[in-house]
Amino acid sequence: MSKKIILGLVLVSAFAACQRQQPQVDVYQPTGGPVTAEPVYQGKYGS
Repeated sequence: MSKKIILGLVLVSAFAACQRQQPQVDVYQPTGGPVTAEPVYQGKYGS
């Protein structure tokens, strides 16, 4: 009797492992922050 239970659990777990997984969809949502200008190089001492 216990062999049938173990066999059933193995079959159910194998069936569950073989199911097709739904792909994860990653959606990029940009933040609403402001865009700043790139700093300007002003020489060795910043003058």
